[in-house]
Order: sequence, then structure tokens, then C-alpha cells
Amino acid sequence: MTRPLRLGVLGLASIARRRMLPAMAACPDVQLTALASRDVSAAEQAAAQYGCQAAPDYTALLARPDVDAVYVPLPAALHAAWTRAALDAGKHVLAEKPTTTNAAETRALLSLARTRGLVLAENVMFLHHAQHATVQRLVRDGAIGELRSFAAQFSIPGLPDDDIRHRPELGGGALADVGVYPLRAALHLLGADLDVVGAALTHGAGRQVETAGGVLLRSATGVTAHLAFGLDHAYRSWYELCGSTGRLVVDHAFTPPADHAPVLRIERGTGSEELHLPPDDQVTNTLTAFAAAVRTPRQHPEPDPMVLRQAELLDAVRHRAVVHHARPATAHHAARHPA
Repeated sequence: MTRPLRLGVLGLASIARRRMLPAMAACPDVQLTALASRDVSAAEQAAAQYGCQAAPDYTALLARPDVDAVYVPLPAALHAAWTRAALDAGKHVLAEKPTTTNAAETRALLSLARTRGLVLAENVMFLHHAQHATVQRLVRDGAIGELRSFAAQFSIPGLPDDDIRHRPELGGGALADVGVYPLRAALHLLGADLDVVGAALTHGAGRQVETAGGVLLRSATGVTAHLAFGLDHAYRSWYELCGSTGRLVVDHAFTPPADHAPVLRIERGTGSEELHLPPDDQVTNTLTAFAAAVRTPRQHPEPDPMVLRQAELLDAVRHRAVVHHARPATAHHAARHPA
């Protein structure tokens, strides 16, 4: 395939409207061909904005012969059904994270894609930002000595009450929405040989899903990973690696804009230094990598093993977690701690 990869989009989620559709329109490796939404008028408006076609529904989009691959930004609980439908229709798939809500479904879909000679990729965009390759090189070259521990946090301010991430039937909750970032960063930087040692999940007052959590992982060599995440917090997007002779800190780790110039901080007993890196566009890089994977001629494309390992660890966190249900603040407590 030498022409751009012809993409269809199933759903107009916030991530699609804010980041993916503009990147698709600007990326020379892909061509936004069609999109569909439950709201047909919204699909028509978006299609007019981006110069593509609006399909009347998801099934009609999957039937289009001018669509090579689809992006699936639907709520997590709908990923499995529509990813399977896309694979059955012979389309490659870029699925929003997490690919499904459990490891068994993820394993089955990865196997189906491989059998049918199709690419099934997960849209974890920060993996395609160049700053993380620099971090890997620095650690490998001994910049902080022998690795001892990893810590990471991704948290965002409170969401509206009607946000889909508060709805369990749609696969909502902090773990799948924001916890997946520090978890995947640990896998990316420490390797797949990680196990869940402990976990805690907190349901905010009146919430049916977890709105915060923490996880402790351990590698076979004893390196620990401390992860924190939440949906009702001050914004934080950060990780650090601590070694025997220093530590390396990365701010704006997970969702940096394309014009952000990363600064890596290395702190040692002898002092600290900053490594200034050029801006990088992880959204465009993700689309380019997906198109390249589709163009690579393989009878049975091998999926990224970290996709399944991530799903297994998410299952393990849910299984191991101590769950706390917060209570609404009492009138006395509210009076002592006014908003």
C-alpha cells in the first residue's frame, strides 16, 4: 500500500474530537474517509468540517469498501463488540485504550486479528513520544546507576456528574481511564515481568465506580513501581525512576501538546542537570506507526504483547484491590472545612 491509509471513525468521543480527528486531517499517512456517531447530525457536522463522509451508523461504516481501518473511541464497555465487528468486516483496528474491559476479551480479539491477518493496535499515544526513548537510553547507559524503583501519577480534575467515566455499565472508572497511563509506563520502562503486590481503589462519595487508586508492582528482580491515579484531583502527569546513584524525573509525561518542549531532570548527589528535548507530536506519531504496521506485509501480524500484559495487570489490580467507599461530608465536617 503506497496511498494513505483510509480511516473510518466509530464515535465522536472527546478524545476523537479534541486530538485524533485534527491529527488525522493533518497526517499525510492517513486519509479520514468516513465517520459515524449515534447522533447522525453530529456525524454530518463533523464530516463537513473534515471533508469526509458521514455514515448513517457504525454497521454502515464498516461495510464501506473505501475504509481500510477504523479507530474505535467508544466507551470501554463497547470496545470488544465493535472491535470484533470491525475485524469480522476485514478492517484493521486502532482501539482506544483499554482495548477491552478484561484480559480474556483482549486475548481473544488479538488472536482473531492475527488469524485474519489484520492489525489490532491500542491507542496509548504517549508511547510514541520521543522523550520516553531518551529516558530508556539514559537508564540503559547508567545515568542513574542501577534501577531501584519507579513512581508515576496521572490524575485529572473532577468530571461532570453525567460524564460516561462515572458509569459502570460503560466501563467507567479511574483505573481504566487514567490508571492505565502509569501502569503502561511501568510496563514500557521496566518490562513485562511485573506482578501486582497490592492495590487500593476508592469510590468517591456517591460514585458507582472508583475515582482514585494506587497500585504497588514488583519485578522479578525486586524493582518496585508505585502508581497513583484519580478522576477528582489536581492535574498531575509525571513519573520518576530512582536508581542507586540518582533519579530521573519526567513531567508532562502522558499528554503533552505537540508544541511542548520536554525537560528531563537528572538529580545525583553531586548536583542536578536538565536535559532539554525538542517538541514531538505523539498523536501524529501514533497514526504514522499504525499506518506503517498496516503497510508491513505479514500474513499473521504479531500483536504488541504489552497490550495483553496490560490487560492482565488491570484484571489483577481489580482482583487484589482493597476497595473503599467514601462517605459524603457531614454538615459538621463541611462547616469546619468550607469549600
